[in-house]
Amino acid sequence: MKTKTLKKNKVNIVTLGCSKNLVDSEMMFTQLKGNGIAVTHEAENDDSNIVIINTCGFIDNAKQESIDTILNYAQAKDQGLIDKLFVTGCLSERYKEDLQKEITNVDAWFGTRELPALLKKFKADYKHELVGERLITTPGHYAYFKISEGCDRPCSFCAIPLMRGKHISTPIEDLVTQAKGLAAKGTKELILIAQDLTYYGLDLYRKRNLDDLLRKLSDVEGIEWIRLQYAYPSGFPLEILDVMRERSNICNYLDMPLQHISDNMLKIMRRGHDKQKLTDLINTFRDRVPGIALRTTMIAGHPGETKQDHEELVGFIEKTRFDRLGVFTYSYEEKTHAGDSMKDDVPERTKKKRAEEIMAAQEKISAELNESKVGNTYKVLFDRLEGDYYIGRTEFDSPEVDNEVLVKKSENIVRLGDFSQVKITSAAEFDLYGVVV
Repeated sequence: MKTKTLKKNKVNIVTLGCSKNLVDSEMMFTQLKGNGIAVTHEAENDDSNIVIINTCGFIDNAKQESIDTILNYAQAKDQGLIDKLFVTGCLSERYKEDLQKEITNVDAWFGTRELPALLKKFKADYKHELVGERLITTPGHYAYFKISEGCDRPCSFCAIPLMRGKHISTPIEDLVTQAKGLAAKGTKELILIAQDLTYYGLDLYRKRNLDDLLRKLSDVEGIEWIRLQYAYPSGFPLEILDVMRERSNICNYLDMPLQHISDNMLKIMRRGHDKQKLTDLINTFRDRVPGIALRTTMIAGHPGETKQDHEELVGFIEKTRFDRLGVFTYSYEEKTHAGDSMKDDVPERTKKKRAEEIMAAQEKISAELNESKVGNTYKVLFDRLEGDYYIGRTEFDSPEVDNEVLVKKSENIVRLGDFSQVKITSAAEFDLYGVVV
């Protein structure tokens, strides 16, 4: 049993889920530290007496991981290993009432937009002046950069609006201040994230204003790469492509989750466009920004998906040849359009088989595209050392989800967090190998 002492409180923040959650945890970390509170993030040898769990509520596996984590720390509290346990984030936002009844020894539950209320538990105030002092938990040379919160889209399968609310843009001046603060600390890459980047500015400036934001961020001294993740195809502001061509520090990279391609499924999913519009948009991207790397994700086994729909999707992937592609199997979500009004009629085994077929097609494409890069030289940002290899990325790759460039430690001089020119000597399905030149 832990003995109570007058020892100063120390907080450990545990983050689950996506990069947007990670940014929320970093903001929480910054605010607590700025209020003079000792705080760590996912400390391995932890002596913290207070734990804050930032939960994910996106799909079944993520929800279960969040519940298991809460239960583990609740048990630790029962055993006297920690004094207080707070839960925040998406799962807490969505299921707070039910969770309060089931797990009674959590000290307080908070939603996704209740950071000031959480800080009050520490007799701390939200300090707006800390926006430019944001502390990051990723390697210092790159940072996830959330430009807006929430989503106004009506997609059938998605529970994000239930957990994150309506779309709210962060003002340009606040984002520039934050970017300058990160750059001053050595951050070289900003990975712009939102539920939908293309909506940026509609609420504040009465227009889609991502192009203006990109120019302002591009002007920040020290920022060498700006990367765009999570752009929605319907209503895509094509001005972004002009900025991408104009500014050398905006990566020729775009992450646009398409989810499906058959007109039948796009209608069922309430995506607001058809196959022809998507095809035309992709062609426009490639015409206006030659060499752009396109990343997407698909959903296998959404209610109503037929064998024909699936075969059409695989054929489209083979023809379009995306540079990067991921796939999810459909997960039932209560209070969504699909969850409330459609039968989950695709068997789990079929969902998994279809997902495997999609990834098999992409693996072949990725191998061919990677092979075509052998002999070329690319600017590479090195993230980490792993075994005998330094591991980095080109401008066409986002951390954790995309391809990597490996160079042998014994044959190359590399400084982590720096850029090097790397000549590609060989290729695998999802990795490139090279030498520093």
